[in-house]
Amino acid sequence: MGGFRPKSLIHCGRRATWYGDDTQRLRAVAMLNALLGAWGRKGGYYLPAEMEVPEYPRKKLEYKPKPPVDQPKNGGYPFAESVLLTGLRDASIPGNAAYDLHGWMVYGTNPLNSVPQPKKTIEAIQHLDFIVTSCNLPIEIAGWSDVVLPECTYLERYDDLNTAPYRVPFAAMRQKAIEPLYDSKPASWIARELASRLGLEDCFPWEDVEEYLKVRVKAASLDWDVLKKKGAVIGKPQPIYIEDGIAPVFDTPSHKIELYSGRLKAAGFDPMPQFRPVEEPPEGMFRLLSGRAPVHSFGRTVNNRLLGDCYPENEVWLNDKVCEELGVKDKQRVVLVNTEGVRSNPVKVKKTRRIRPDCAFLVHGFGTKQPHMTFAFNKGASDTDLMTKDKTDPLIGSKALNITFIKIEQEA
Repeated sequence: MGGFRPKSLIHCGRRATWYGDDTQRLRAVAMLNALLGAWGRKGGYYLPAEMEVPEYPRKKLEYKPKPPVDQPKNGGYPFAESVLLTGLRDASIPGNAAYDLHGWMVYGTNPLNSVPQPKKTIEAIQHLDFIVTSCNLPIEIAGWSDVVLPECTYLERYDDLNTAPYRVPFAAMRQKAIEPLYDSKPASWIARELASRLGLEDCFPWEDVEEYLKVRVKAASLDWDVLKKKGAVIGKPQPIYIEDGIAPVFDTPSHKIELYSGRLKAAGFDPMPQFRPVEEPPEGMFRLLSGRAPVHSFGRTVNNRLLGDCYPENEVWLNDKVCEELGVKDKQRVVLVNTEGVRSNPVKVKKTRRIRPDCAFLVHGFGTKQPHMTFAFNKGASDTDLMTKDKTDPLIGSKALNITFIKIEQEA
């Protein structure tokens, strides 16, 4: 890699939450890329461009927000950029937060399937007075909710403008193909209606989502008709490499690459990443890994019958030599048992050379126990149910997802 620098890079990966030290691990990756000269260089990491689209003008509400409830009493996570779902869950258990929580409004997530320690999530739920969930599927959290507000699918609604940083600046708009079916509504409509009933109309000073989008598009000097017809418009190309004249500016106090972090030092953390070996699986056990399948989007599509025909349930990947040692055949059903004795649904074995002998792998999102998920109900095994151990990154509060160890038991 050094011989080809700066036209070489180390990719940080899609999911960052591995072992509970992920901030420092990814800092090490970023530092290696700096040593390769990859930042802002062709063949390395480009410095992306973004189209500027003004926000919709609205009245600024005068209120004094409470401090983030997800920060534990012992000082919290100083480099967390948003409220943590696991922190919110833990704060819902009395005695864990500076003030009491009595209700959740859940949107865009399924806490019982998306974060470790589902028993702890259920404990938090049982301490709440009220839960409202907005979703387009009868997911687990909907079964625990007092009210469910049915959201329509992406084919039945407008979404906000997408102007994500990219090689060329752009603005894209997802728009509805058909009107919402049955009693479902877009989340934007649901939020605006709830606000009006709470006397917060000033938060949503537009008549409908199209008016909101048109005002933003006009403020950015874009053509609404062109955007609606094409779905996206491309902005003027901008330099994204140092070679092309861009001045590299980084989000650090010096605006330069900083291998030694004074901010971490001042907060009491290692200013340089320190290697600390991870715990290895006990004898006869495997490290459980999880991730995605190309057919599905996590747990959001496992109840889709068309996609389910392509990939109806997950399988546990095991190394082919391990299968021979265990006497396990390809497609045979086995049960996964973690170090705390939690057992999975029976799941098929995928015998493969494409995994290390000390690891097992499951596609995330399967094994739902919600009977209203009629097509996916009880199909495959849940990786989340097996994640009963807890390890937290002290800098940002993220939970480690690669610390679960399991053994393989053959069905009688």
